[in-house]
Amino acid sequence: MSAQVARNARELLLKEYRGALSTLSKAMPGFPFGSVVPYCLDEQGRPLILISRIAQHTHNLQKDPKCSLLVGEREADDVQAVGRLTYLAEAEKLEDAAAIEAAAERYYRYFPDSANYHKAHDFDFWVLKPVRHRYIGGFGAIHWVDQLTLANPFAGKAERNMVEHMNSDHSKAIAHYVQTCRPANPPNWPASTAKVCTCVSASRCTGCRLQHLAIRRHRCERPWFHWPMLRPGRKKSPSALEFTQWRRHLRWTGKAFLR
Repeated sequence: MSAQVARNARELLLKEYRGALSTLSKAMPGFPFGSVVPYCLDEQGRPLILISRIAQHTHNLQKDPKCSLLVGEREADDVQAVGRLTYLAEAEKLEDAAAIEAAAERYYRYFPDSANYHKAHDFDFWVLKPVRHRYIGGFGAIHWVDQLTLANPFAGKAERNMVEHMNSDHSKAIAHYVQTCRPANPPNWPASTAKVCTCVSASRCTGCRLQHLAIRRHRCERPWFHWPMLRPGRKKSPSALEFTQWRRHLRWTGKAFLR
């Protein structure tokens, strides 16, 4: 397996924001139980989910933490010709107060509305600890990937400062990135000009990783995308002040945001 295969699988996990969670049924022993969950990646690059205590998949995980998360490229005419990833994991509920606070701060940036039902109802954060991964990049491109997740070197105060800096000082640049990303006749953008303007102007930076800047588009079907932050051939991690220089490096393919 090449390093490029692992990178392709990692980028698919990064750019998607929801997947099919399969757990082992408590009510029907021996049967898999599927559900759909939103997720974002934690500081170690692992999927972080927020699930209700009364949900069936939560009861299943409490009995047996083994699970898988299936994510795949959407908007494809032939789903078997595009990338998909099965992330095999053991789920672990966050118990430490500091870990829960850090998870909430990160998760709310990606899913702002979740703060309301997390505080008002019985929801808990769970992290999916990786075991192994099965990545299919198209017909015949089938691979087992053992090492997929990468820790985020900006996680914590540095990332929060970068996000605040982008949103407070570079809102026009963010709007430009979003407008630049808009392809011709996009299927997942609002139809009216007014809604498109809102989608662009109200977009916010939500996170920063080693090579990518995450931007959330306002009220769009695909709510966020990732802007590449490293110039070709560069290995040094970027600084917050360099964010505005990366607009020229975005390449829109309609299926992937990163190359």
